[in-house]
Amino acid sequence: MLATSLSVLGQAKKPISQPLVSHIFTADPSAHVFNGKIYIYPSHDIESGVKEDDEGGHFDMKDFHILSLDKIGGKVKDNGVALDIKNIPWAGRQLWAPDAAFKNGTYYLYFPVKDKSDVFRIGVATSKSPVGPFKAEPAPIKGSFSIDPCVFKDTDGSYYMYFGGIWGGQLQRWKTGTYEPNGKLQDDNQPALSPKIAKLSKDMLSFAEEAKDVKILDKNGKELLAGDNTKRFFEASWLHKYKGKYYFSYSTGDTHFIAYATGDNPYGPFTYQGVVLNPVDGWTNHHSIVEIKGKWYLFYHDVQISGKTHLRNVKVTELKHNPDGSIQTISAYK
Repeated sequence: MLATSLSVLGQAKKPISQPLVSHIFTADPSAHVFNGKIYIYPSHDIESGVKEDDEGGHFDMKDFHILSLDKIGGKVKDNGVALDIKNIPWAGRQLWAPDAAFKNGTYYLYFPVKDKSDVFRIGVATSKSPVGPFKAEPAPIKGSFSIDPCVFKDTDGSYYMYFGGIWGGQLQRWKTGTYEPNGKLQDDNQPALSPKIAKLSKDMLSFAEEAKDVKILDKNGKELLAGDNTKRFFEASWLHKYKGKYYFSYSTGDTHFIAYATGDNPYGPFTYQGVVLNPVDGWTNHHSIVEIKGKWYLFYHDVQISGKTHLRNVKVTELKHNPDGSIQTISAYK
């Protein structure tokens, strides 16, 4: 019996996908198709010697590298530094997960970074090239806060930003609408804190409205509770549209799932449906879902190369919707 157990324990999990790049550490991949080419906007993980903590201080990124490839399975190019924290006038530390958008000949890079008062805000930088270099605006987006911006272009040409993250993402400090350094999480029997949505103005540099809550409901139409941590929102918003339905996907954080919920308009409410991606190796789970040449793909990360939770590597695998629109759950290991 002991021998059998040891032999089972000794079997290494086989990843279904390999890292897209291995010369640098990358995470939180926001993927887009611009002009027929695939671009990935990830975090650039580094070892900065900051001790691990619940606020994510060990995720101490300082710049962005944009990856590009002509097709899934093709050669991946690292396009070098697209934006450095030292060139963001208002930035303090921790350049976390970005996203990007394109409109009228300009590319927009959206990023969260702590300001000089250690409060996360969301900034924007622009370029005429999808790989930069990007020039940051002199101040963060007015009305922005917290982390993990995701910018979604709807079929009518409107752009929306989804954002927010609890714990180190500071969303719990904004419950009153103003920043409270000692803001607390909800009790387990209270509705979970909601991610936020704001429509972007025509210039893509500001919000056209005040940020609103994105409600995530259970099948009975009740808001998910803070204690339901296998389903409730933690961070890593993403929005994709499939056959007229809006799919809001996100990380459950401390339980490490990528979950999804569906709705009938960009603002929600969204009804919880299930799991997109089971937990990966490493504490964080952060993704994007993109259609490329008629197929859908999940971009994600794990820690296959380093084994360290703050030194991650991005990957991609095919994602499939069932005939009823539900998503087939992916496990990153065989």
